[in-house]
Amino acid sequence: MNFNTKVIHGGQHHESATGSVNVPVFLTSTFAQKSPGVHSGYEYSRAANPTRQALEDSLASIENGARGLAFGSGLAAIDCVLKLLNPGDEVIAVDDLYGGTYRMFTRLFEKYQLKFTFVNFDDVSKIADVITDKTKLIWVETPTNPLMKLVDIKAVVEVAKGKDILVAVDNTFATPYLQRPIDLGADIVMHSATKYLGGHSDVIAGALVAKDAELGEKLHFIQFASGGILGPHDSYLVLRGIKTLALRVQRHSENGMAVAKYLESHPAVDKVIYPGLESHPQFELAKSQMKDFGGMVSFTFKSGKKEDAIKFLEKVKVFTLAESLGGVESLANHPALMTHASIPAEKRAELGITDDLVRLSVGIEDAEDLIADLERAFS
Repeated sequence: MNFNTKVIHGGQHHESATGSVNVPVFLTSTFAQKSPGVHSGYEYSRAANPTRQALEDSLASIENGARGLAFGSGLAAIDCVLKLLNPGDEVIAVDDLYGGTYRMFTRLFEKYQLKFTFVNFDDVSKIADVITDKTKLIWVETPTNPLMKLVDIKAVVEVAKGKDILVAVDNTFATPYLQRPIDLGADIVMHSATKYLGGHSDVIAGALVAKDAELGEKLHFIQFASGGILGPHDSYLVLRGIKTLALRVQRHSENGMAVAKYLESHPAVDKVIYPGLESHPQFELAKSQMKDFGGMVSFTFKSGKKEDAIKFLEKVKVFTLAESLGGVESLANHPALMTHASIPAEKRAELGITDDLVRLSVGIEDAEDLIADLERAFS
Protein backbone atom coordinates (compact mmCIF):
# COMPACT_ATOMS: atom_id res chain seq x y z
CA MET A 1 0.00 0.00 0.00
CA ASN A 2 1.02 3.59 -0.54
CA PHE A 3 0.98 5.92 2.45
CA ASN A 4 -2.41 7.58 1.91
CA THR A 5 -3.97 4.12 1.78
CA LYS A 6 -1.98 2.83 4.75
CA VAL A 7 -3.25 5.49 7.14
CA ILE A 8 -6.78 4.18 6.53
CA HIS A 9 -6.28 0.47 5.88
CA GLY A 10 -2.78 -0.45 7.09
CA GLY A 11 -2.94 -3.32 9.57
CA GLN A 12 -6.71 -2.89 9.91
CA HIS A 13 -9.53 -5.45 9.75
CA HIS A 14 -13.29 -5.15 9.94
CA GLU A 15 -14.59 -6.28 13.33
CA SER A 16 -15.32 -10.00 12.94
CA ALA A 17 -18.54 -10.35 14.96
CA THR A 18 -20.52 -7.51 13.35
CA GLY A 19 -18.51 -6.37 10.33
CA SER A 20 -18.09 -2.92 11.85
CA VAL A 21 -15.92 -0.80 9.56
CA ASN A 22 -14.48 1.13 12.51
CA VAL A 23 -12.84 -0.77 15.34
CA PRO A 24 -15.12 -0.69 18.41
CA VAL A 25 -13.93 0.78 21.69
CA PHE A 26 -13.52 -2.35 23.82
CA LEU A 27 -14.19 -1.02 27.31
CA THR A 28 -13.19 -4.16 29.15
CA SER A 29 -10.44 -5.00 31.58
CA THR A 30 -10.56 -8.77 31.08
CA PHE A 31 -11.71 -11.45 28.64
CA ALA A 32 -13.56 -14.77 29.08
CA GLN A 33 -11.51 -17.91 28.60
CA LYS A 34 -12.83 -21.25 27.29
CA SER A 35 -10.53 -23.19 29.61
CA PRO A 36 -7.66 -22.08 31.88
CA GLY A 37 -5.09 -20.55 29.55
CA VAL A 38 -7.26 -21.12 26.46
CA HIS A 39 -8.48 -17.83 25.03
CA SER A 40 -8.99 -15.86 21.82
CA GLY A 41 -5.68 -14.02 22.08
CA TYR A 42 -6.80 -11.57 24.75
CA GLU A 43 -6.55 -12.22 28.49
CA TYR A 44 -6.21 -8.87 30.26
CA SER A 45 -6.26 -5.39 28.75
CA ARG A 46 -2.89 -4.37 30.17
CA ALA A 47 -1.32 -7.06 27.99
CA ALA A 48 -3.51 -6.42 24.94
CA ASN A 49 -6.83 -4.83 24.08
CA PRO A 50 -8.44 -5.09 20.61
CA THR A 51 -8.80 -1.31 20.23
CA ARG A 52 -5.22 -0.65 21.26
CA GLN A 53 -4.07 -3.54 19.08
CA ALA A 54 -5.71 -1.94 16.04
CA LEU A 55 -3.84 1.29 16.76
CA GLU A 56 -0.56 -0.54 17.33
CA ASP A 57 -0.95 -2.41 14.04
CA SER A 58 -1.62 0.90 12.29
CA LEU A 59 1.48 2.46 13.86
CA ALA A 60 3.67 -0.40 12.63
CA SER A 61 2.17 -0.09 9.15
CA ILE A 62 2.68 3.65 8.66
CA GLU A 63 6.27 3.55 9.97
CA ASN A 64 7.16 0.36 8.05
CA GLY A 65 8.10 -1.41 11.29
CA ALA A 66 7.51 -4.88 12.71
CA ARG A 67 5.73 -3.96 15.96
CA GLY A 68 3.85 -0.92 17.19
CA LEU A 69 3.11 -0.09 20.82
CA ALA A 70 0.81 2.59 22.25
CA PHE A 71 1.43 4.32 25.59
CA GLY A 72 -0.28 6.73 27.95
CA SER A 73 2.06 9.55 26.83
CA GLY A 74 5.12 10.21 24.75
CA LEU A 75 7.23 10.25 27.90
CA ALA A 76 5.86 6.83 28.87
CA ALA A 77 7.10 5.59 25.49
CA ILE A 78 10.57 7.05 26.11
CA ASP A 79 10.56 5.52 29.60
CA CYS A 80 9.97 2.12 27.99
CA VAL A 81 12.97 2.51 25.67
CA LEU A 82 15.29 3.47 28.53
CA LYS A 83 14.21 0.37 30.45
CA LEU A 84 15.91 -1.72 27.77
CA LEU A 85 19.17 -0.52 29.34
CA ASN A 86 21.12 -1.62 32.40
CA PRO A 87 22.94 0.40 35.08
CA GLY A 88 26.26 1.56 33.70
CA ASP A 89 25.02 1.81 30.11
CA GLU A 90 25.59 5.05 28.24
CA VAL A 91 23.25 7.06 26.01
CA ILE A 92 24.31 9.65 23.45
CA ALA A 93 21.56 12.18 22.75
CA VAL A 94 21.18 15.19 20.49
CA ASP A 95 21.74 18.33 22.53
CA ASP A 96 18.61 20.21 21.41
CA LEU A 97 16.02 17.98 23.08
CA TYR A 98 12.40 18.43 24.06
CA GLY A 99 12.47 19.65 27.67
CA GLY A 100 10.51 16.69 29.01
CA THR A 101 12.96 14.23 27.45
CA TYR A 102 15.92 16.12 28.91
CA ARG A 103 14.22 16.16 32.32
CA MET A 104 13.58 12.42 32.22
CA PHE A 105 17.15 11.65 31.19
CA THR A 106 18.86 13.88 33.74
CA ARG A 107 16.51 13.91 36.73
CA LEU A 108 15.09 10.39 36.66
CA PHE A 109 17.34 7.92 34.89
CA GLU A 110 20.76 9.33 35.80
CA LYS A 111 20.13 8.23 39.40
CA TYR A 112 19.81 4.66 38.12
CA GLN A 113 23.40 4.84 36.84
CA LEU A 114 22.65 5.55 33.22
CA LYS A 115 25.06 8.06 31.73
CA PHE A 116 23.81 10.64 29.20
CA THR A 117 26.09 12.57 26.86
CA PHE A 118 24.55 15.44 24.89
CA VAL A 119 26.15 16.19 21.53
CA ASN A 120 25.56 18.59 18.67
CA PHE A 121 24.64 16.19 15.88
CA ASP A 122 25.32 18.76 13.13
CA ASP A 123 28.68 17.04 12.83
CA VAL A 124 27.96 13.31 13.09
CA SER A 125 31.67 12.57 13.61
CA LYS A 126 31.26 14.05 17.09
CA ILE A 127 29.09 11.04 17.96
CA ALA A 128 31.90 8.64 17.13
CA ASP A 129 34.22 10.66 19.38
CA VAL A 130 32.12 9.91 22.49
CA ILE A 131 31.10 6.30 21.79
CA THR A 132 32.50 3.82 24.31
CA ASP A 133 32.03 0.09 24.81
CA LYS A 134 29.24 1.03 27.25
CA THR A 135 27.23 3.03 24.70
CA LYS A 136 23.96 1.21 24.05
CA LEU A 137 21.61 3.86 22.67
CA ILE A 138 21.76 6.92 20.44
CA TRP A 139 18.72 9.18 20.87
CA VAL A 140 17.81 11.39 17.90
CA GLU A 141 15.24 14.14 17.48
CA THR A 142 14.77 15.50 13.97
CA PRO A 143 13.61 18.18 13.45
CA THR A 144 14.48 19.17 17.01
CA ASN A 145 12.30 21.05 19.45
CA PRO A 146 12.33 24.09 19.34
CA LEU A 147 15.33 25.00 17.18
CA MET A 148 14.35 22.90 14.17
CA LYS A 149 17.78 21.35 13.76
CA LEU A 150 17.97 18.33 11.51
CA VAL A 151 19.92 15.14 12.10
CA ASP A 152 21.16 12.96 9.25
CA ILE A 153 19.56 9.67 10.29
CA LYS A 154 21.45 7.55 7.75
CA ALA A 155 24.76 8.98 8.94
CA VAL A 156 23.95 8.29 12.61
CA VAL A 157 22.97 4.72 11.74
CA GLU A 158 26.28 4.29 9.91
CA VAL A 159 28.20 5.48 13.00
CA ALA A 160 26.37 2.92 15.17
CA LYS A 161 26.69 0.09 12.67
CA GLY A 162 28.26 -3.10 14.05
CA LYS A 163 28.57 -1.70 17.58
CA ASP A 164 25.52 -3.21 19.35
CA ILE A 165 24.04 0.28 19.70
CA LEU A 166 20.35 0.99 19.17
CA VAL A 167 19.34 4.11 17.24
CA ALA A 168 16.02 5.61 18.35
CA VAL A 169 14.41 8.56 16.58
CA ASP A 170 11.77 10.92 17.96
CA ASN A 171 9.74 11.47 14.79
CA THR A 172 7.05 13.64 16.41
CA PHE A 173 7.65 16.83 14.41
CA ALA A 174 8.04 15.17 11.02
CA THR A 175 5.44 12.38 11.33
CA PRO A 176 5.69 9.27 9.15
CA TYR A 177 4.02 11.20 6.34
CA LEU A 178 7.16 13.32 5.95
CA GLN A 179 9.91 11.04 7.25
CA ARG A 180 10.28 7.32 8.01
CA PRO A 181 13.35 6.66 10.16
CA ILE A 182 13.12 2.86 9.98
CA ASP A 183 13.51 3.08 6.21
CA LEU A 184 16.68 5.08 6.91
CA GLY A 185 18.04 2.37 9.24
CA ALA A 186 16.80 3.35 12.72
CA ASP A 187 15.86 0.60 15.19
CA ILE A 188 13.09 2.41 17.09
CA VAL A 189 10.75 5.27 16.21
CA MET A 190 9.04 7.23 18.97
CA HIS A 191 6.10 9.64 18.75
CA SER A 192 4.28 11.88 21.10
CA ALA A 193 1.00 10.75 19.54
CA THR A 194 -0.62 13.64 21.39
CA LYS A 195 0.63 15.78 18.54
CA TYR A 196 0.19 15.12 14.82
CA LEU A 197 -0.89 11.48 15.02
CA GLY A 198 -3.89 12.34 17.21
CA GLY A 199 -4.07 15.71 15.54
CA HIS A 200 -7.00 17.28 17.39
CA SER A 201 -5.59 18.30 20.80
CA ASP A 202 -7.98 15.93 22.58
CA VAL A 203 -5.76 13.06 23.72
CA ILE A 204 -2.45 12.39 25.50
CA ALA A 205 -0.66 9.41 23.99
CA GLY A 206 2.72 7.99 23.00
CA ALA A 207 3.93 5.46 20.46
CA LEU A 208 6.89 3.24 19.68
CA VAL A 209 7.57 1.29 16.52
CA ALA A 210 10.30 -1.36 16.47
CA LYS A 211 12.23 -2.28 13.35
CA ASP A 212 12.17 -6.01 14.05
CA ALA A 213 9.93 -8.44 15.90
CA GLU A 214 12.50 -9.45 18.54
CA LEU A 215 13.06 -5.87 19.66
CA GLY A 216 9.32 -5.29 19.50
CA GLU A 217 8.73 -8.19 21.86
CA LYS A 218 11.28 -6.83 24.35
CA LEU A 219 9.54 -3.45 24.31
CA HIS A 220 6.13 -5.10 24.66
CA PHE A 221 7.29 -6.97 27.76
CA ILE A 222 8.39 -3.69 29.34
CA GLN A 223 5.10 -2.06 28.36
CA PHE A 224 3.18 -4.96 29.92
CA ALA A 225 5.35 -5.17 33.04
CA SER A 226 5.49 -1.40 33.65
CA GLY A 227 1.86 -0.75 32.75
CA GLY A 228 2.17 2.53 30.83
CA ILE A 229 -0.48 1.51 28.31
CA LEU A 230 -2.91 3.65 26.35
CA GLY A 231 -6.58 3.13 27.21
CA PRO A 232 -9.07 1.92 24.60
CA HIS A 233 -10.94 5.19 24.12
CA ASP A 234 -7.73 7.18 23.68
CA SER A 235 -6.48 4.46 21.32
CA TYR A 236 -9.61 4.95 19.23
CA LEU A 237 -9.04 8.72 19.10
CA VAL A 238 -5.45 8.36 17.89
CA LEU A 239 -6.46 5.73 15.34
CA ARG A 240 -9.14 8.08 14.04
CA GLY A 241 -6.60 10.88 13.86
CA ILE A 242 -4.18 8.77 11.82
CA LYS A 243 -6.81 8.30 9.11
CA THR A 244 -6.54 11.99 8.18
CA LEU A 245 -2.80 12.32 8.90
CA ALA A 246 -1.69 12.69 5.28
CA LEU A 247 -4.31 15.34 4.49
CA ARG A 248 -3.58 17.31 7.63
CA VAL A 249 0.22 17.25 7.46
CA GLN A 250 0.18 18.30 3.83
CA ARG A 251 -1.91 21.35 4.83
CA HIS A 252 0.30 21.98 7.89
CA SER A 253 3.30 22.00 5.55
CA GLU A 254 1.69 24.39 3.05
CA ASN A 255 0.71 26.80 5.83
CA GLY A 256 4.06 26.39 7.58
CA MET A 257 5.88 27.50 4.46
CA ALA A 258 3.54 30.47 3.97
CA VAL A 259 4.02 31.62 7.57
CA ALA A 260 7.80 31.11 7.44
CA LYS A 261 8.11 33.20 4.27
CA TYR A 262 5.95 35.94 5.79
CA LEU A 263 8.08 36.03 8.95
CA GLU A 264 11.30 36.06 6.94
CA SER A 265 10.18 39.30 5.28
CA HIS A 266 8.96 41.04 8.46
CA PRO A 267 11.12 43.95 9.68
CA ALA A 268 10.70 43.02 13.37
CA VAL A 269 11.95 39.46 12.86
CA ASP A 270 15.61 38.54 13.13
CA LYS A 271 15.87 34.82 12.41
CA VAL A 272 13.27 32.39 11.06
CA ILE A 273 13.98 28.70 11.62
CA TYR A 274 12.10 26.45 9.21
CA PRO A 275 13.62 23.49 7.34
CA GLY A 276 11.86 24.46 4.11
CA LEU A 277 13.59 27.83 3.82
CA GLU A 278 16.79 28.00 1.79
CA SER A 279 18.22 30.06 4.66
CA HIS A 280 18.05 27.00 6.92
CA PRO A 281 21.61 25.64 7.22
CA GLN A 282 20.38 22.09 6.64
CA PHE A 283 17.97 22.81 3.81
CA GLU A 284 19.61 20.26 1.51
CA LEU A 285 19.38 17.54 4.19
CA ALA A 286 15.72 18.43 4.72
CA LYS A 287 15.04 18.00 0.99
CA SER A 288 16.77 14.62 0.91
CA GLN A 289 15.36 13.18 4.15
CA MET A 290 11.85 14.62 4.31
CA LYS A 291 8.95 14.60 1.86
CA ASP A 292 7.91 18.14 2.89
CA PHE A 293 8.80 20.47 5.75
CA GLY A 294 5.96 20.38 8.27
CA GLY A 295 4.13 22.98 10.30
CA MET A 296 6.65 23.93 13.01
CA VAL A 297 8.27 27.36 12.73
CA SER A 298 10.45 29.19 15.26
CA PHE A 299 11.66 32.78 15.10
CA THR A 300 13.42 35.49 17.10
CA PHE A 301 13.09 39.28 17.27
CA LYS A 302 15.60 41.81 16.00
CA SER A 303 15.36 43.55 19.36
CA GLY A 304 16.37 40.35 21.16
CA LYS A 305 14.01 41.31 23.97
CA LYS A 306 11.91 38.82 25.92
CA GLU A 307 9.34 41.56 26.45
CA ASP A 308 8.70 41.80 22.70
CA ALA A 309 8.10 38.06 22.48
CA ILE A 310 5.69 38.16 25.43
CA LYS A 311 3.84 41.17 24.03
CA PHE A 312 3.49 39.41 20.68
CA LEU A 313 2.20 36.23 22.29
CA GLU A 314 -0.34 38.12 24.37
CA LYS A 315 -1.81 39.71 21.22
CA VAL A 316 -2.34 36.69 18.97
CA LYS A 317 -5.99 35.67 18.52
CA VAL A 318 -6.21 33.00 15.81
CA PHE A 319 -3.04 31.43 17.16
CA THR A 320 -3.66 30.20 20.71
CA LEU A 321 -1.01 30.76 23.37
CA ALA A 322 -0.62 27.24 24.70
CA GLU A 323 1.80 24.36 25.10
CA SER A 324 1.75 21.35 22.79
CA LEU A 325 1.64 21.28 19.00
CA GLY A 326 0.41 19.31 16.01
CA GLY A 327 -3.32 19.93 16.36
CA VAL A 328 -5.56 21.30 13.65
CA GLU A 329 -5.54 24.67 15.38
CA SER A 330 -2.51 26.98 15.35
CA LEU A 331 -0.64 27.37 18.64
CA ALA A 332 2.06 29.78 19.79
CA ASN A 333 4.56 29.07 22.55
CA HIS A 334 7.45 30.71 24.44
CA PRO A 335 9.90 27.81 24.93
CA ALA A 336 12.05 29.45 27.63
CA LEU A 337 9.01 30.06 29.85
CA MET A 338 6.86 27.11 28.79
CA THR A 339 7.90 23.84 27.14
CA HIS A 340 11.65 24.14 27.89
CA ALA A 341 11.52 25.78 31.30
CA SER A 342 12.83 22.54 32.85
CA ILE A 343 16.14 23.01 31.01
CA PRO A 344 18.54 25.19 33.07
CA ALA A 345 18.86 28.76 31.81
CA GLU A 346 22.58 28.40 31.11
CA LYS A 347 21.94 25.26 29.05
CA ARG A 348 19.19 27.03 27.09
CA ALA A 349 21.55 29.90 26.36
CA GLU A 350 24.24 27.48 25.21
CA LEU A 351 21.81 25.80 22.81
CA GLY A 352 20.36 29.05 21.44
CA ILE A 353 16.95 28.89 23.11
CA THR A 354 16.91 32.62 23.76
CA ASP A 355 14.32 34.54 25.74
CA ASP A 356 12.97 36.16 22.56
CA LEU A 357 12.42 32.81 20.78
CA VAL A 358 8.84 32.03 19.75
CA ARG A 359 7.72 28.62 18.49
CA LEU A 360 4.66 28.34 16.27
CA SER A 361 2.67 25.21 15.53
CA VAL A 362 0.98 26.24 12.31
CA GLY A 363 -2.46 24.66 11.96
CA ILE A 364 -4.72 23.97 9.00
CA GLU A 365 -6.71 27.21 9.00
CA ASP A 366 -6.62 29.53 5.99
CA ALA A 367 -3.07 30.84 5.68
CA GLU A 368 -4.34 34.38 4.99
CA ASP A 369 -6.07 34.46 8.40
CA LEU A 370 -2.97 33.18 10.15
CA ILE A 371 -0.74 35.79 8.55
CA ALA A 372 -3.24 38.55 9.32
CA ASP A 373 -3.23 37.44 12.95
CA LEU A 374 0.56 37.57 13.10
CA GLU A 375 0.54 41.00 11.48
CA ARG A 376 -1.82 42.32 14.17
CA ALA A 377 0.32 40.80 16.93
CA PHE A 378 3.42 42.57 15.61
CA SER A 379 1.69 45.95 15.50
